[in-house]
Amino acid sequence: MNPTPMPRPEYPRPQLQRREWISLNGDWEFAYDDDRVGDRDKWYVQEKPFERTIRVPFAYQSPLSGIGDTDFHDLVWYRKRFDVPEGWSGRQIVIHFGAIDYEAHVWINGHLAAIHEGGHTPFHADITHFLKDEGNIIVVRARDDSKDLTLPRGKQYWEEKSASIFYTRTTGIWQSVWLEPVNPVHLAKVKFKPDIDQNDIEVRMFTSGLTGQQDVRMRLCISFQGEAVAEECFTVRNREETRTIRLHDFNDHGLGRWWTPEQPNLYDITLQLLVNGIETDRCDSYFGMRKVSIENGKFNLNNRPYFMRLVLDQGYFPDGILTPPSEDAVLKDIELTKAMGFNGVRKHQKVEDPRFLYQCDRQGLLVWGECANAYSYSEEYVRKFTREWHEIVERDYNHPSIVVWVPLNESWGVPNIQVDSRQQQHGLSMYHLLKSLDDTRPVVFNDGWEMMQTDLVCIHDYEWKEEVLTERYATVESAVNAMPANRRIFVGGVLYEGQPILVTEFGGISYQKSDWEGWGYSGADNEEDFLQRLRAVIGPMCMSPIIQGFCYTQLTDVEQEINGLLTYDRIPKAPIEIIRKLVKGES
Repeated sequence: MNPTPMPRPEYPRPQLQRREWISLNGDWEFAYDDDRVGDRDKWYVQEKPFERTIRVPFAYQSPLSGIGDTDFHDLVWYRKRFDVPEGWSGRQIVIHFGAIDYEAHVWINGHLAAIHEGGHTPFHADITHFLKDEGNIIVVRARDDSKDLTLPRGKQYWEEKSASIFYTRTTGIWQSVWLEPVNPVHLAKVKFKPDIDQNDIEVRMFTSGLTGQQDVRMRLCISFQGEAVAEECFTVRNREETRTIRLHDFNDHGLGRWWTPEQPNLYDITLQLLVNGIETDRCDSYFGMRKVSIENGKFNLNNRPYFMRLVLDQGYFPDGILTPPSEDAVLKDIELTKAMGFNGVRKHQKVEDPRFLYQCDRQGLLVWGECANAYSYSEEYVRKFTREWHEIVERDYNHPSIVVWVPLNESWGVPNIQVDSRQQQHGLSMYHLLKSLDDTRPVVFNDGWEMMQTDLVCIHDYEWKEEVLTERYATVESAVNAMPANRRIFVGGVLYEGQPILVTEFGGISYQKSDWEGWGYSGADNEEDFLQRLRAVIGPMCMSPIIQGFCYTQLTDVEQEINGLLTYDRIPKAPIEIIRKLVKGES
């Protein structure tokens, strides 16, 4: 049995932090409902204890949950008793869930408080009117159809034992649960849009509870490393208010405060709501001044060409599966990634916890935001997938580390996109949906191959021979006409239009350096062979006159895949300084 993880001390939503909150992580009652009797027998009002205990926020399949059962249990129930602090009396009490895979119902003291669909995005509910003075009970019912291939599931396998490129499933609560109090008039959300060309930050504030009969004011205080930069106070008349604030400080010529992986500068901002002169809400947040653009076929960061050296990061952990065991584990992954010479990660088939993105913002690491894909196409899949992407962009828009959106990977969910016009239109609709929600970041139509309208041309190529890769990526023509996976780069009559070209999956060299056994796309026998093979695949990427970035597969071994630069336990397979030189094209 693993030691019991303590409730996490970090506020789970770093982009909008309040100072009063309590974590509901820790031990919960838990039960399987394989016979589907929970609804009939009203488990949401029963006082009879469930037969198991689980440690939230770890899924029951993970060892850190205290259960570690990988059998199929597609319907599960949770129960926890809690009290609300006395000091919160008279305010609205909101419960937050970071993520529940896949469909959730939530009851408070027998009253249905929330329903949410989507296994990777947050939701919340005002539960004030359901609460008692003490001895409150929360019940959660989670349903996850293990074998439904139209369900956005990412790398979660539909068989009991993981195999090939698919891993152990995650069912139920897998991100933090917490409570916080808010006053009737409070800040619902905030969106930041930096403009480095004008040295402005656009702040969009959404206020809840306005009645039109109160004097409501918003005060913004912006600082940089403790130094006041700007302050503004204004009357709030509408649910949404926007202010554009000039930042009167240096932002270039080596004196800059722009955000880059090399200098991850962040501005702090406090948003204070005052009703009739009395503070009713105060939230702390932050933003980064940075710009992502494509100019003359070049990917630019802050108006300058930027070569992206990414590593594929699947975000799996031996004991927690999709849930990291601690914040230290998150930091360790980021630190090792940067130490090996990478300036970013393609977060693969996972909507990562906001704490990871927060640390990428702080430590300086580019992130390509991706969603868990389905494997089969249907109208129901389209509905679910589209809604989830709305929620992803809503949650993650403010993170300066996120520089690219990737809605589809290798035609997953759209397996016939080469010939099926409906699936082509779906891909186009996802591209345009993301552009309509966020006009500040490039969008990749379909990472790997079979692209149509796309801002970046992203090719997956697991060739391991140096001479083949060198020739293939010597010219634009040879790159876009190659079929490294026997798949066309473009479909639907679309031709290359001068977009930046990147190789966003390659390498995948297996090298067994631990007790884990498995496979890779090519294999090394020892450390010397491993480094030679790394040099053979990374060298052509660095030397190519047309490639503007790459993403090496992958950061760590994952279950039966042993093609990581690190073992599953995060031990480097070769000296980090040598890997760093290879990644940066210095060796």
